[in-house]
Amino acid sequence: MAASYTHAPPLAVLETSILFFTGALIMRGAGCTINDLWDRNLDPRVARTRLRPLARQAVTPFRALTFTGFQLLAGLSLLLQFPTPCLYYGIPSLMLVGTYPLAKRVTHYPQFVLGLAFSWGAFMGFPALGVDLWSEPMALKAVAALYASCVSWTVLYDMIYAYMDIKDDAKVGIKSIALRHEKETKAVLSGLAIAQTTLLITAAALLNASPVFMIGTSASTAATLGFMIWKVKLKDVSSCWWWFKYGAWFTGGGISFGLFAEYIFQMDRDDRQLELPPSAWRELI
Repeated sequence: MAASYTHAPPLAVLETSILFFTGALIMRGAGCTINDLWDRNLDPRVARTRLRPLARQAVTPFRALTFTGFQLLAGLSLLLQFPTPCLYYGIPSLMLVGTYPLAKRVTHYPQFVLGLAFSWGAFMGFPALGVDLWSEPMALKAVAALYASCVSWTVLYDMIYAYMDIKDDAKVGIKSIALRHEKETKAVLSGLAIAQTTLLITAAALLNASPVFMIGTSASTAATLGFMIWKVKLKDVSSCWWWFKYGAWFTGGGISFGLFAEYIFQMDRDDRQLELPPSAWRELI
């Protein structure tokens, strides 16, 4: 989205995308390690997680903590490859990564905290390509809408994920949105899907995105999420796992395709405008 807005050259977009992808892998790994440290005494009591390294004492907490330190250092070294303003946006996300495991002990909505953490990269895309969000209010509004859309998406998928442990979580005392809304789950999932799609359209509209984006991204998001919510069998652990594992690829693939198509469309339009004769420019003015 930032690439289309800034009309950044392809090489810059590719380099930035690789950095974001690598950073996401590293910080997701760090988040998983931190979560396992918090839950090392709870995981042995949950069927799906009882064989995790810390839960079965294959790894000591000290070694896991040391590993987390290396993961965070790797994340910091990667963050330093971005423009300096990205530091101010990136570092606060560490607080959210560290508090998610605590949230499941005090609220039925830890998935919301997870969404806040996992979606934080939405704030960094524009600064990474040289946009000062505080001096461009429209871009800031679009980023806020994009962030909220990603949070909705995360909560939706993690609600399905939480269903795999719903019985054990109730026994152990772990809270989740699946437990809180067990009787109206598909209605909540549908609401989250509508929220995600609407917020994605809002972000695109604020940036004057073309119909290419609206069709390629927003329509595919609504279609893939709707199909998943219809097909997933919440009482079947294998069905929840399949849709959690692969459903994100369907929706994410549609979003990525739409973003790529929008970028190509914008770049092609720029090239055609540069080729216009002076008389055509006068008509446009």
